[in-house]
Amino acid sequence: MSATMFDRIWDPHVVADLGNGWSLLHCDRVLVHDLSGGRALEELAQSGYKCARPDLVFATPDHAVSTLPGRTSETFPKGGQLLAGLRKRASEAGVRLFDLGQDGNGIVHVMAPELGIVLPGTTLVCGDSHTCTNGGVGALAFGIGASELRHVLATQTLPQKKPRRMRIRFEGAAPPGVTPKDMILAAIGRFGAAAGVGHAVEYAGSAVRALSVEGRLTLCNLSIEMGAKMGMVAPDETTFEWLAGRDFAPKGSAWDAAVAHWRTLPSAEDAAFDRDLTIDMRDIAPQITWGTSPDQVLPVTGRVPDPSEAPGAEQRAAWESAIAYMGLTPGQPIAGTKVDWVFIGSCTNSRIEDLRAAAAVLRGRKVAPHVTAWVVPGSERVKHAAEAEGLDAAFRAAGFEWREPGCALCVAANGEAVPPGARCVSTSNRNFVGRQGTGARTHLASPAMAAAAAIEGAIADVRLVAA
Repeated sequence: MSATMFDRIWDPHVVADLGNGWSLLHCDRVLVHDLSGGRALEELAQSGYKCARPDLVFATPDHAVSTLPGRTSETFPKGGQLLAGLRKRASEAGVRLFDLGQDGNGIVHVMAPELGIVLPGTTLVCGDSHTCTNGGVGALAFGIGASELRHVLATQTLPQKKPRRMRIRFEGAAPPGVTPKDMILAAIGRFGAAAGVGHAVEYAGSAVRALSVEGRLTLCNLSIEMGAKMGMVAPDETTFEWLAGRDFAPKGSAWDAAVAHWRTLPSAEDAAFDRDLTIDMRDIAPQITWGTSPDQVLPVTGRVPDPSEAPGAEQRAAWESAIAYMGLTPGQPIAGTKVDWVFIGSCTNSRIEDLRAAAAVLRGRKVAPHVTAWVVPGSERVKHAAEAEGLDAAFRAAGFEWREPGCALCVAANGEAVPPGARCVSTSNRNFVGRQGTGARTHLASPAMAAAAAIEGAIADVRLVAA
C-alpha cells in the first residue's frame, strides 16, 4: 500500500519475471517515426514476423521531413525516401499512419498526448530517447533501441530491468519569468547529467501540481538529459480535464471507469524513493545553457564559469572544451552574448502554450535585423490552433518564419541546420556539439527567453525585455 506511482504502473504490466531484476513488460502503445519506423517494420517482415498488435502501433513522419512552408514529402529527398518506406511498411502491417498535412500529424511526442494515444497508467515505447516526455500525463514511457523496437513490434512485450525510484519535488510558487523549461534545466544543473541514471523520476511538489499538462510534458521531456529513461507526473484533475474528449481517450462509461482507476495511481504518501530531492522555487531564475551539455547551465544573470575553479580535473577539461567550442570567455556575463539564430520548436517546447508565451513577448516588437528566427509548431493541431488565435500573424509581424510541423532544427536530420559557427538560442533539449548542425553553437532556453533573445539580438533576461 506504500507503493510509488512507478510501481503501480510497472507491476501490473509484468508478463514474466526474468530474474536478476529483469521483467518481460507488456507495452500498451508503440510509436514509430520516419527515421527508424519504416526500417524496423521492414526488418520485422524480412525476419518472417508480423506486427503483433498493429492497432496499438501509431506512426508519424517528423524527424526527416522539411518544415519549409508548402513542403511536400519530396522537399527533402532523403527524408522523402524514409517517408516512402514508412508509408509502405505501415500500410502492409496495418499500422495507423498520421501522414504529412493530415489531422494528427506532428512530432511524435506532441501528437501522442494530444490525440490521447498515451494515457495515465499506460506503458509506451518509441525508438526515440525523448519518449519520456509522455510521462507528463502519468504514463510509463521510455525510449528504446532498434532491436528492442523490432522485438516489441513482434511481441508487444519487452525485456526491461526495473529501475530504481527517484523523486524531485519543486516546492513553492514560480518566480516571474520562470517556466517548466527553467525548472528542469535548473534541476539538471544542480544534480548533474548523470543524476537519474538507473532511475525512473517522478516530479512532484506544489509547483508541479500547479503546472498545465503542457508544462508537465516539458518537464518530463528532459528527464533523459539527467540520465533517466523515464520521467513521470502523477495524474490529477488537471490531467483528466486535458484528456477528456481526445480521439483515443475512453468515452462514456469507459471514461468514468478509466478515471476511477487513474485516481489510484499517484504514489502513496509514505512511499519510499531511492533518491528524494527537493528544489525551492525561490532558487530558480530564467535559465540558459552556456556549454555543450544540458547540465552546463546557469541563470541568465550569471557568468560563464572559469575552468580553474572547476571541482576536479575531468570537469575542468569539460569546461575548457565547451568554452572553446562555444566561443565564450571565462567570467563573461552570459547576458549580452550576441546570437545569430533563434529556434522555437521541438518536442520540448512547440505546444500551443509555448507559442503563446513566446508571442506574448514578441507582440509590438521586432526581431533584431541580424537574427534568423524560426517558429515550428509541434503538430498540425498546434499549427491550426495557433493560426486560429492569430499567433502566426504575431510571429510573422515580429520577423519570425512560420513553418510546418516537424523536428526541424532540433536534430538537423531534415536538411535544415544552423550554419557553422552561428549561435542559436533554442527551445529544444540538447546542446551537444553539432546537434543543430556542424559547428553550430546552441544555448537552450524557454520559449519566452528565446523570444527575448530574438528581439535583443543577444541572450537577454526576459524579465527585463518583457517588463
